[in-house]
Amino acid sequence: MPARRAVNYACPIRDVLDRIGDAWSLLVLIELRNGPCRFNALRRVIDGISQRMLSVTLRHLERDGLVTRTVLPLAPPQVEYALTPMGQSLIETVEPMRLWAEINQNAVRESRAAFDAKLAQMA
Repeated sequence: MPARRAVNYACPIRDVLDRIGDAWSLLVLIELRNGPCRFNALRRVIDGISQRMLSVTLRHLERDGLVTRTVLPLAPPQVEYALTPMGQSLIETVEPMRLWAEINQNAVRESRAAFDAKLAQMA
């Protein structure tokens, strides 16, 4: 198991951004804004996430108080995840960023392609 990074709790921005800035946490939280969801349903709708990575991501989000995990009394037992009030407040905060990304995705891709073409010409 890799060594854990030292956490700088004196810097609240780094402490929180380390969680929401990873590859999957924000996508999981955005999906959970639609309401509670079971593990396999989350895995189906979050394109490209592995079972292991979803499990790790949910565990971290639960540890940070952003998600709750409820074992449903079914046979076999199933687990449902939901946003906590703190998780909901985070989603409300990042929603403008999600909208910005949705609106500007094509422009960003065009800029990348133009930059890459420029670099290719220089090589």
